[in-house]
Amino acid sequence: MPDQGALGPFFHGWRLHIDGGAAPNPGRMAVGAWLCGPDGQVHTLSMMLPGTGCNNEAELRALMEALPWAASHGATQVQLYTDSTVLVALMNTSDTRKVLRLQALIQEAQQLMTLHQARGLQWVPRHRNAQADALARSALGLPPKAVKTPHPARRRR
Repeated sequence: MPDQGALGPFFHGWRLHIDGGAAPNPGRMAVGAWLCGPDGQVHTLSMMLPGTGCNNEAELRALMEALPWAASHGATQVQLYTDSTVLVALMNTSDTRKVLRLQALIQEAQQLMTLHQARGLQWVPRHRNAQADALARSALGLPPKAVKTPHPARRRR
């Protein structure tokens, strides 16, 4: 079973881990996501996106593809997880003027989060999002990255 995520085993709602990738950067884009329901059932998404773009656009598109996909599996009030600090920053601001090229996508993604009653978007370390990353890389025809898990004595408690 995938990692329980930052909220741990005590969070019993829908959990959605997302990742987007571009290869090369910028280049072809793909999305990876895994959804875990309150009953522990897991669904996965791995798909190539049309067109080309940068990794930040791929991360936004991962969010935009994954929310309706999760809803199609019955997910409501989803807690989202990503290893992209840029995506978290973009989604938690009302000032999208700094990223003009992505402004329309950011606004659309923010609307989708509201529409699908997303509980929030939370950053997790890369090793806690490895399955979503592997799914995105698979869609690009790339092998999974080696993931370094922090030494137990160095983990934050």
